Amino acid sequence: MRILITGARGQLGTDLQRSLAEHKLADHELIPCTHGELDVTEKHRVYALLKDHRPDAVINTAAYHRVDECESQPDKTFAVNAFGPWHLAMACRMYGAKLVHVSTNFVFDGTADRPYREDDLPLPLNVYGTAKLSGEHLVRSTWDRHFIIRTTGLFGHSGGGGKGYNFVEAMIRAGTERREVVVVSDQVMSPTGTADLARALAELVATDAFGTYHVTNGGACSYYDFARTIFQKTGIDAALKPTTTEAYGAPAARPLYTVLDNGRIRSLGIEEMPSWEEALDGYLARRTARGDARGAHPDATKETTGGNP
Repeated sequence: MRILITGARGQLGTDLQRSLAEHKLADHELIPCTHGELDVTEKHRVYALLKDHRPDAVINTAAYHRVDECESQPDKTFAVNAFGPWHLAMACRMYGAKLVHVSTNFVFDGTADRPYREDDLPLPLNVYGTAKLSGEHLVRSTWDRHFIIRTTGLFGHSGGGGKGYNFVEAMIRAGTERREVVVVSDQVMSPTGTADLARALAELVATDAFGTYHVTNGGACSYYDFARTIFQKTGIDAALKPTTTEAYGAPAARPLYTVLDNGRIRSLGIEEMPSWEEALDGYLARRTARGDARGAHPDATKETTGGNP
């Protein structure tokens, strides 16, 4: 299968290349595209690239996900997160390629008292979530051979040139540079390692079971509990203090509970995702093996302690 990957240097794009190469159907021919090679907001470039490569499947990991910045940049947010997927869906329809589009838990308002299922009513609270939901609708209405994947709290290692920041890196940096770290304790989700998500997508794209799926690591925790576990596992002894979303005062509203129910993908017989704690152990082990001393992006700590997906 010829598979084109957008956002190939990002965390998920990097792990997708590894997982697809190692998959049991490892006769895949991968076409990794960086942002410089394929900007999904450029409709004619999207069509030209798919015409040139004629992939059997496209996996879209490109996104603009700085949630607070999205509030003040709605044009850019919708261009990347709504119209970008639409361009891909139209091009996939023209050339007969499957489309895997990665969405977010932020399409929900966080008021549920149980994990969200795929058929629960979305009601985003911020510009980012609204744009991502619009992208979902545009994909669904354009091309039926699609997979829409909602996930939460991604962390992974990016490739060369990737941004290389996530909540884990933000906490490691904050914990080593500060005496006190403040993290929200009332936002609950399922942290998800991109290595595990990539393995699930490699299985899913080989099927024709099109539709919407929730795919996260098992279990759930608050961002505060996630940070506490990171500190425990890395031996960081900085003081960690909880705060509320209201007190934190981020520009964009955040849903408080966005745990996703993975039942639908399990029903396909795809291997169950490990717990988020296991995913974190794997991430930290790979980090040590890489000698990865890169810090988080300068803005990442403020963004992610506020509950960035």
